[in-house]
Amino acid sequence: MLKWLGVTVLATAVAVTTLGCAQGPSASGAVVEDKTYAVTPASVTVKAGILTGDLRDMKVTERVEKGSDRVVSPAKLTATLKLKNTSANQSVRLVGGKILYIDAQGRPIKLEESRTEPVVKLSAYNTERLDPGQDASQSVDVEFPAEALKAKKLKEIRLELAYIPSPYQEQTVNLTVSIGEGK
Repeated sequence: MLKWLGVTVLATAVAVTTLGCAQGPSASGAVVEDKTYAVTPASVTVKAGILTGDLRDMKVTERVEKGSDRVVSPAKLTATLKLKNTSANQSVRLVGGKILYIDAQGRPIKLEESRTEPVVKLSAYNTERLDPGQDASQSVDVEFPAEALKAKKLKEIRLELAYIPSPYQEQTVNLTVSIGEGK
């Protein structure tokens, strides 16, 4: 009997050492939630030279700690950018874009120093170029200045697009041929 008691104590010690002590749930951290700001209007028309389209479903989201309202993740503007080449005879090579946030006095609103400039990467387009009549769309997810979240501070969003137009031509060539007898 003493032998079985020793084996039981030894097995229990090995199990506790191997598996560790079970702990109850740890104290939960602060709850983080998305705080969303509506952009009005949510969709706007885009016209830049021979490119037209729209920037739609715009909204600004930041992540904040519930209760304290401490910002966990700074504000970002998200949207969908759709562009179409309206030219009849030029292809467009999309280079990039930049977004500026303009205040009521017409001055750009600066981002905080630790944040990156709101650059729109146009790499999501299927090809490097849009031929006449082609369109493409992609998501936009860029930094948004905290200062612009204040009421009546933001007047407009400026989208600067960079592209290179190049001549687009289609030509027809008639080739006079004949087929000889089969052998």
